[in-house]
Amino acid sequence: MTEKYKIYLSEDIRTRLLNDAELFEFTRPDASVNLNGFLKELIVNYFDQYRKDTEALVSGMIEDITSIRAIKSKDAAALADKIISTYIRGEDPSSGRKAVITLTVSGASYNVIQKIENNLLQDKSLSGYIKDMFSSYLSIPRSRREEIIFSEAYEDIRKAISEHRHLTFTSSINGMKFTVEPYLIAPSKEEQCNYLLCAGAKDRKPKTFRISRMRNTFVTSDEFAPDKKLEERLGMLAVRSPHSASSDIHAVVRLTEGGMRKYRLIVKNRPSVTKIEGDLYHFDWSELQLEDYFKRFGKDAVVIRPKSLKNKLRNYYEQALKAYE
Repeated sequence: MTEKYKIYLSEDIRTRLLNDAELFEFTRPDASVNLNGFLKELIVNYFDQYRKDTEALVSGMIEDITSIRAIKSKDAAALADKIISTYIRGEDPSSGRKAVITLTVSGASYNVIQKIENNLLQDKSLSGYIKDMFSSYLSIPRSRREEIIFSEAYEDIRKAISEHRHLTFTSSINGMKFTVEPYLIAPSKEEQCNYLLCAGAKDRKPKTFRISRMRNTFVTSDEFAPDKKLEERLGMLAVRSPHSASSDIHAVVRLTEGGMRKYRLIVKNRPSVTKIEGDLYHFDWSELQLEDYFKRFGKDAVVIRPKSLKNKLRNYYEQALKAYE
């Protein structure tokens, strides 16, 4: 069964939902963002939590309000809903740009919509209920929102970690299959995404994978003995740079005044400086991360050593120059 519904919300909510859909890589074959596919997953995976949290919040508020003898239960319930609408959902219906989306549901998402329509609307419209659910979802930190959208993968990962079992999955980027020994889950520095820090099942070398790019996760029956030293190393990476499990190198980079300013301002995936000697900045960091970071600096950052990193960046700018010529 497939059904379409018009959902009215603010342009801000629509934009933020679209941003999540893009970050979590919900795309159509033509590479455009698949907002509807993302919203179906959100509704299915968040409905139970939203319903329980809302009911608990309303019940607690009603209990507190009715403790005042002069207020009847019916009036307390209406007042609780008013408080939630005004101060918790926090959207003024008379202000801001409005947007409308067509939500097409089927399968599990259709079943959730039917539950809402048949049991939970009372004096509210379906559009209003769904809009409030979306607002509640967006009030949660993004790393936790990722956990909601990819709940099945998280369940498998946590089970594999706790039972020390091999985990298999495919990458959404290239379709490659991996078998790993999982150790821990860690958020990125900016808490945009979560990463699985693990080791290859065969080579036992440290690896890291963005969880939103892991598909078809499966906990196998094969157990592994945790490596304490590797676990400690991955724990350090989890704090510093969970998106990279590569070995560190010692690098020296000369920064111009503009480069120093960029280093202060460009905080995403910024490597920590070990030592500063005038305009020379020393780093003990992953070579891949240093390469990606300083590609944004142009002439304002010149790698002095190691030679491998210097050659990679020089080749990068040479290729760019050829493209422009």
